[in-house]
Amino acid sequence: MSQPIADLAALEALYGQPGAASVAKEVTRLTSGYRALIEASPFFVLATSGPDGLDASPRGDAQGFLRVADERTLLIPDRRGNNRVDSLRNILHDPRVGLLFLIPGVNETLRVNGRAVIDVDPALCDSFAVDGKAPKSVLVVTIDQVFFQCARAVLRARLWDPTAQVAPDRLPSIGALLAEASAGREGGEAYERSLNERIPKTLY
Repeated sequence: MSQPIADLAALEALYGQPGAASVAKEVTRLTSGYRALIEASPFFVLATSGPDGLDASPRGDAQGFLRVADERTLLIPDRRGNNRVDSLRNILHDPRVGLLFLIPGVNETLRVNGRAVIDVDPALCDSFAVDGKAPKSVLVVTIDQVFFQCARAVLRARLWDPTAQVAPDRLPSIGALLAEASAGREGGEAYERSLNERIPKTLY
């Protein structure tokens, strides 16, 4: 039988209070250590909220692609994607964002909560150009909270363990996934071949 938790008092009674270190690690600005983690990360997940619900979007590039403007401000180029712009639509509705940074080989992660605006200043966008191609916009994130997350989740997942990697041929292909989701309207081998050829040419 389901036994849902319905109030904060019941939740706190179940889990107890956080340890002193879990509270002390949270700050409202980037420390030198937290900045080092961000600058070493080539990948993060961007969480947003909009009128149609929630979204979590992967963002990645070479280390240092995300620029630390100051201890309270991050600048993030919006690299090419599929033009759904789910995250950007949500930010227009609700500027609150959550970022989860991962660093290959490092078990700790970094969490940033803040507020974002979409900036299309040409000089700013051009400053993030790669191979002469500038992003169409840059997210300017004002930090409200930043703290590291301990290693338990990554260790349990064996995320960086080469022996835990899944062979791609054990899973449905991208073409098969799209064909199934669209009831055959899109996808298939032709789509997959086209995508595999197109992606390396359209990273920026």
